[in-house]
This record gives sequence, structure tokens and C-alpha cells, in this order.
Amino acid sequence: MGDAAKGKRKGVCSRRRLRARTGAALVALIAATSVALAQVDPLVGRDLPQDAQMLLSADTLVYDNDRNTISAVGGVQIEYAGYRLVAQRVTYDRGTSRVIASGKVEIVEEDGNRIYADQIDVTDTLSDGFARALRVETVDKTYFAAETAERAAGRLTTFNKAAYTACAPCEEKPDRPPLWQIKAQKIIWDGQAKTVRFERSRFEFFGLPIAYLPYFEIADPTVKRKSGFLIPSFKSSSELGYGVKVPYYFALSPTYDLTVSVTGYTKQGFLGEAEWRQRFNNGYYNLKVAGIRQQSPEEWKSNELDSQQTDRGMIGSSGRFDINPRWAFGWDVLVQSDKNFSRTYDIEGFSDQVFRSQVYLTGLEDRNFFDLRAYRFTVQESSLNGRNDKQPDVLPSFDYSFTPDRPVAGGELSIDVNIQALRRDEGMYSPNNNPTKLQGLEGDSARLTAEAEWKRSFVTSAGLVLTPILHARGDGIYSDLSADAQKRIMDFTIDGQATNADIRSSYYRAMVTAGLEARWPILFSTSSASHVLEPMAQIFVRPNEPYHDTLGIPNEDAQSLVFDASTLFERDKFSGYDRMEGGTRANLGIRYSGSFANGWTAHGLFGQSYHLGGVNSYASPDLVNAGAYSGLESDVSDFVGLVGLTAPNGFSASLAGRFDQETFDLRRADVRAGATIGPLNLNAQYAFIASQPLYGFDEDRREISGQASLRFHENWRAFASGTYNLEESTLVKNAFGFAYDDECFIYTMTFTRKRKDGEWETTYGFNIALRTLGEFGSSSGAFSSQ
Repeated sequence: MGDAAKGKRKGVCSRRRLRARTGAALVALIAATSVALAQVDPLVGRDLPQDAQMLLSADTLVYDNDRNTISAVGGVQIEYAGYRLVAQRVTYDRGTSRVIASGKVEIVEEDGNRIYADQIDVTDTLSDGFARALRVETVDKTYFAAETAERAAGRLTTFNKAAYTACAPCEEKPDRPPLWQIKAQKIIWDGQAKTVRFERSRFEFFGLPIAYLPYFEIADPTVKRKSGFLIPSFKSSSELGYGVKVPYYFALSPTYDLTVSVTGYTKQGFLGEAEWRQRFNNGYYNLKVAGIRQQSPEEWKSNELDSQQTDRGMIGSSGRFDINPRWAFGWDVLVQSDKNFSRTYDIEGFSDQVFRSQVYLTGLEDRNFFDLRAYRFTVQESSLNGRNDKQPDVLPSFDYSFTPDRPVAGGELSIDVNIQALRRDEGMYSPNNNPTKLQGLEGDSARLTAEAEWKRSFVTSAGLVLTPILHARGDGIYSDLSADAQKRIMDFTIDGQATNADIRSSYYRAMVTAGLEARWPILFSTSSASHVLEPMAQIFVRPNEPYHDTLGIPNEDAQSLVFDASTLFERDKFSGYDRMEGGTRANLGIRYSGSFANGWTAHGLFGQSYHLGGVNSYASPDLVNAGAYSGLESDVSDFVGLVGLTAPNGFSASLAGRFDQETFDLRRADVRAGATIGPLNLNAQYAFIASQPLYGFDEDRREISGQASLRFHENWRAFASGTYNLEESTLVKNAFGFAYDDECFIYTMTFTRKRKDGEWETTYGFNIALRTLGEFGSSSGAFSSQ
């Protein structure tokens, strides 16, 4: 056939005429290309809307009746149902029902995924397809690449000689291998099962192969939850031996799941764990069980509890539900065969040395607060003579605070209620039964406290701020102590001096306080700084503390008392409700704050407290000597001060101290400093507490600690910390490690040593996290050395 005859069988439309053509051939190409666009996701065929409009733009449209094809050629751009395709040529073969896109093909899906290829060839039924030099970039930053890719049976996509990674390519050097990648002879993506299978694969790190895996399978990146094995983790300790933990995850429902794991230890056998988790619209809960039959309890020392156990296990649960936007109900519960199982075997969520089992109901609205809970502490320790039997059951603990929205008599009124009920089966007393501290009394006790405070501030024309304060409080106390506890109270002495014991089943006490606070902030300004000096004075007038000269009322929540600059202007300096301050007291001090033009700021406070009348509560008898060595036990208190500096370059420092009111000797000090110098972050603390014999500390305590972190590369950092006892010239604890982190990979290595009972307890561990694949790591428990 001559050229003239051939020309009659081929038609060419220019770009200018393309939009005007509405013939059957154009409709066929549009329909075929629409089918091809439905295939742009190489994983799953998608149902596209039948009535969606398509925009086709190309330099020319070619009809070849000899080959029975329709082609869009030159700068082809197709937009359809949220998809966009760019290629040099798109051809529809009406005889084979195939659509071929070639020449720098780029497809952008409606969800943002991008597909690149030299050529894509698919059938119009989407059941089969082929791509050459394929790359896939998903919206969650995962990447596939393959020499060729095939689609079969409408659901299986096979990448040949392929690679997968979750690390973005380097912008400066795109040819450089990613931090990690998995190369495989085949990667098979099952769009129906939502799995990605790697065959004859190797794991590469910085382009170097470090592991070969003949076969493994993961969930595809579009799946957030899927049943299957999770990455194993590794553990070791001198008593447990080496262990490998293999977990299996059951994705039972979008709202609940189950994880079952088995850890095999070379010395102790197999530990089984199972955790059920379920989430609701208004909350969640989880239930965990674990157990083991120890094969070699003798690995622990004979005086340790772990050596006495064979069958060990635990049941734990936690949950929280929002009843409405203001109220929430929840719990944390641990029940175990012995007090140290969860800590010994590092049961996640339940391995803290002190675990608080509790049930609670809380409410919060504006400035009003409600909290009702019952709890008990479990001290997880290996010693045979532990502290758990001495921990009380708190049934219940209740706090309620109410502050009206509107002023009352022009001022602010606040009302607080506290209820505490305790049951203790065994008393907690000072070491070796030395009767200098009765920290917890065997028996039952309860207290109800209600108090109200009103205050209002007035500002005079000279800038003086006057704030009158009125406070009223009432307590009802119930006590049912054991005979042993009563005898200890009767025999109690303070510094060898006998005390007056008055043991009753009930106590009632009240306290009314009238106070006045005066502040006079004075501003000094210069061209480069501003300073505010604020002399401040308080006076509180009230009767003596009820039962101040007798013992018998348990003190459970006011045992710690720290008098420093932060508590100088507190109305009642006891830390809890079981004690109350009585007598007339004045607090005097001066506060300072400054701002400087160079960005520096400074603040400070210095003052003293004075007992003016009545009985000084801090010098009154107490079962735990709460006021002793506080600096408040004399009529004129110790001096307290605080000074702090901050700089715009990241430096900050503070110094707080308490000084003897007669000799100005240092009684307590807290020094802190921190700095950020480029990639270096430093923090240091120094603490000093003078001896407190009645508290059980016959010697001074001085300790210094520090932490440092250095990011010596964009992705690398090193860190270290240490604590040193200056009195005993002993390193108490030290740790160091390094870490790497970027958008696709995290690695952490740590080493820690802690001195315990004259021996070093050493732990180390590492953790590796690969984005989309999971994380695994190892840790070691105690390796003791003299």
C-alpha cells in the first residue's frame, strides 16, 4: 500500500483542535486512560466514580487504524477523579485492551502517593500489568524501587530486584544509599491480605549488608494494625541468664487487641505474658497477666526473696474513662505472687520500684476540684524483710476545693475539704526499733478536715498593697490503734526526755487565723535595666495548736518539713493536714526582680520568720519530730534566701540556702546551674543538709550530681550523668551512652552503674527503632561486683 493510502488510515489532531474533538475515538482513549489511572496504585485496584470528568491535554492525538490504537503524544497530562498522570506518550490498544504510558511517567494519586516509571503497561480490567524502572513514594515517607514490577490476579504486585526503605533520599547526593534499606530478589505486595513479603532479602546499613533473611513478612504501609509477629527483643542478667522475647500481636478489632509473648531465659526457663487492650469512645482499659516457673532460684543470693520463689506470676490492669468533660474514673491495680516479681522480670507498666495500686474518681471545672481515691503502695524489693506489710491501705483519700466565680465581700473565698482514712497491719518505726520516730502506727485512723480562707487586696495611693486574710479550720480525728502502738506512744521520748501521751479514740480541734500581708513594690529604672524591690511583711494571729503538748494523734502526711525561701510566706508551713500551726507569727522579707537590656534577668528573696506569741508548734512534741532542725523551732527562725540568674545564651543558675540565725552557719543549701552552649547542654546540682539526729541522719549530707549532653553531629549525641557523695567520698551512681536519631532510624546505647549495699549494680542496654518495621533492644539487670 502506498504512502497516500496509509495516510488515509491515520489521523492526527493538533493541540489546538484537541478540545474540540468529541468523536468516538477520543471517548475510547479517555475511557481507557481512566482505567489506567485506576491502576496507578500498584497495590490495590480502586473503584473510581463512573460520572467523573477527565481533562486530557497533549501536543497531538494520533489515530492509527492499522494498529488499532489511539495515542496521546507529547507533554501528556491527564487529570481524573483526583489523579494526575504525566508522560511523553499514552497509547490505548483496542485489540489487546492494553494501555501503555511511557517516557518519564509520573502518577500522583488522590492521597498524595507518587509513582515514577519509564513505562507502565496495564490491561483495562486492572487484573494484569507491568512496569519498568518503577519507584513508589508514599505519603507516609516509605519508598519502593524495582527494576520491573508486575501485577497479577488483580491483587498481587511483584517487585523484581527491588528495595524498600523508610529513609528519604539525600537531597544533596540522591545516589548515596539510604541509612538502611532492605534489598530483595522479590517483594510481593498482597493488596487483599495487606501484607508485604520479602524473598531472598538482605538488610543493608549505610549501603553495607549486615544480615541475610531468606523470607519475612510485614504489614503494608497502609495498615496501622495487623496480626503477626513483632520484632523480638533481648534481655540478660546474671540471675536470669540470656533471654529472647518473641511477641505475637492479634489485631482482633479496630477497638481491641491482644499481645501474647514468650521470653526464654537460659537460666530460669520460659516467661509467658499476655496483654488485652480495649478502647472506647470515652476511655480505655488494659489487662496484663504474666507467669513463670523458675528453673534455678538458687541463682539469687539466699537472703533475697527471688531465691525463695518457684511459681511466680502477676495480674495487672489500668484504665481511665471520661464520664463527661469534667469527670473521669480510673484505676491502676497490681496483684502478684510475691512483691518483687514484676520488677525482677521487668513487666512493662508494672516494674517501678514503688507501684501505687489505686482506684479514683476526679472532677475539674474552672477552679473547682474533686478527687476521691483509694490506694496502696507496693514496694518491689528483693529483701526478705521488706516494707510492704508496713504500707497502709488508704481508704479513702478525698480532696475537694471550691472557689466561687464571683467575689465574696469584695475578696476571694476558697473552701477546701480533706478526708483521709488509713489501715496499717504493721507499724513503721525508726531503724532497729529506736523509739525516736514513730512514722506509721499499727491500727486504724481517720481524719476529716474542712477549712475556708478569705482574702482581699487593697492598693494605696503610694503603691502599698495590703491584703487582710481570714482563715478558719476544723478537724475531726478517729483513732483505733493496736496495743503495741499505744505502748510505743507511751514510751516515746524526744532526745531522751519523756513526753506526755494522751491516747483517745477521737479528737476534735479547731483553728481560727486573722492575718495581714503588706507588700510595697518599688520600681527603679535606668536606660539599660529595670529593678523591682518589694519589701514584704505578714502577721498571723491565732490561738495555740490544740493538743500541742500531748502525743496520740497520728502524723501520716505532715512528716516532711522544709523551711526555705519558697515557704517563707506560707500561712502554715507544715506540708500536710495532720499538723497545724498555732501561735502568733510574723514573716519578713524582701523580694527582687530585675531585667537588663542585654537579655539577662535576675530574681531573689531573703527573709526570716518570727514566733511572737503563744506556743511554737515547730518546737512542740511530735511522733516523727516534724519540727526538729527545721529552722523554725526557735522564736527567731533561721535566715532563708534565694537568688537566680538567667541569660539569653541559655545559661541559668540559682542558689538557695538556710543559715543559722545566730552564727549564720549554713544549714541547708541547694545550688543549680545549667547552660546550653551550642550543641552542648550541661546541668549540675549541689545539695547540702546539716545533720538531723532525730530524723535518723547523724552526719551531714552533701551530694553533687551532673548531667551533660553533646550533639556532636546533626544526628549523633552523647550523654552522661553522675552522682557523688562528698561526705563519704563515694561515687553513688554514674551513667553514660550515645544515641543516633533521624526521621527513619533511632539507636540508643546506655551503661549505668549504681552502688547498693556496698556493691556495684551494673545495667546496660540498647534500643534500635526502624520506622515502619518496629523496634527491638536489650537490657541487662544486676551484675554485681565488689
